[in-house]
Amino acid sequence: MLYLVATPIGHLADLSQRALDTLKISDVILCEDTRTSSILLHHYKIQKPLFSYHRWKEKKGLEPILAQLRKEKTVSLLSDAGTPCISDPGWYLIQACIEEKIPFTAIPGPCSPIQALLLSGFETEPFQ
Repeated sequence: MLYLVATPIGHLADLSQRALDTLKISDVILCEDTRTSSILLHHYKIQKPLFSYHRWKEKKGLEPILAQLRKEKTVSLLSDAGTPCISDPGWYLIQACIEEKIPFTAIPGPCSPIQALLLSGFETEPFQ
């Protein structure tokens, strides 16, 4: 199973309990930048194998990840901040999972546009 795990945008304590639980059960964690993700994982005392998965490796790095998923390993994908695939790597991996009928899901987290709206003082009713 592939989990697309949203990470905090700024404050480490903004990680959801569901995201934390998912990372703890992961066999492998894919990181946009292992140095950045290590800070988050160290904060929560999570020690799992980390593998780099970034823009320059998105297509070339698919096969080893898919091999893990075919073995029914639990794989989580983290962005440096925010949600994977939103201006971050992950789209090719999702497409490969769809093609191979490998299950995946998203673990929600912080949403910077909503936070910006709330902090702006603008009226929220007409927001789309």
